[in-house]
Amino acid sequence: MQKKPLILITGACGFIGSGLVRYLNDQGYDNLLLVDNVKSSEKWKNLRQKRFVEILPKEALFSYLEKKPPIEAIFHLGACSSTLEQDGDYLLENNYRYSIKLAQYAIENHCRFIYASSAATYGDGKEGFSDKEENLFKLKPLNLYGFSKHLFDLWLYQNNYLNQVVGLKYFNVFGPNENHKGNMASMVFKMAHIAQKGEAIRLFKSTEPQKYQDGRQVRDFIYVKDAVEMTCSFYLGKRKEETGIFNVGRGKTVTWLELADALFKALEKKPKIEFIDMPKEMVKAYQNFTLADMQKSKEYFSCSSIEDNVQDYVRNYLLLGNRW
Repeated sequence: MQKKPLILITGACGFIGSGLVRYLNDQGYDNLLLVDNVKSSEKWKNLRQKRFVEILPKEALFSYLEKKPPIEAIFHLGACSSTLEQDGDYLLENNYRYSIKLAQYAIENHCRFIYASSAATYGDGKEGFSDKEENLFKLKPLNLYGFSKHLFDLWLYQNNYLNQVVGLKYFNVFGPNENHKGNMASMVFKMAHIAQKGEAIRLFKSTEPQKYQDGRQVRDFIYVKDAVEMTCSFYLGKRKEETGIFNVGRGKTVTWLELADALFKALEKKPKIEFIDMPKEMVKAYQNFTLADMQKSKEYFSCSSIEDNVQDYVRNYLLLGNRW
């Protein structure tokens, strides 16, 4: 282990984290130090058939780092990602202060540091979805999760560290390995088994009917395979010298109805859709429109179509019970 520098990945059992492990393995990298809390969840299944050196619970990481292991890069993807979480103290400790401590370690030890921010930091989008750092202080997140992520972005900015790290604002990522996410899983995951039986799937009615008809609310959906490739490009690809904050999205709008139609098409079923009222606790923190400004990245990536993405996810993973 001392002969080969390590790549540290937090949140490694999770959705994007386990996809990153898969991608790095496929590129020939198995010198991976994984960090996550498995507990009683089935996240461990995301690591089957993957190669790595060790896996640690997040509470053991910093005592491990005191031994000065040869770490070359840190992908900090671990966080509480629930937009419904109401324990602000927990979110600040887990998503903000833990991130600060890890960033300080990376900077002091000259490790490439790539971390997950979130599109939730943009709030309702009235200030736009530009990833220019000078716009950070204009943003007003709608929920505690987005606030915890935003605080870390601001801490890096205020301490002049954004020129030494990479922050990635993930938009609506969907795809294989999200089985453990519960309410935070994508519509495709939650509705595939219902649609497969020929039953109607349920979408939320619009909370702004004057702007968006039911099902016409807009999101920037990106397939997890594309999101992981973008993430890795800042370590292995053409962008390995770049620093700052970057959006991770397709830069194209997709309505919930379009996503639902792609699901039914992948299943070769006739679309059946019902609209239901949104729970009151979600209304104030719900984004009816997101669209990543991809100006910084447009010359590097061309994502495949949502229809193709949904087909790959449904037919090669969900219907077969496979993980990526």
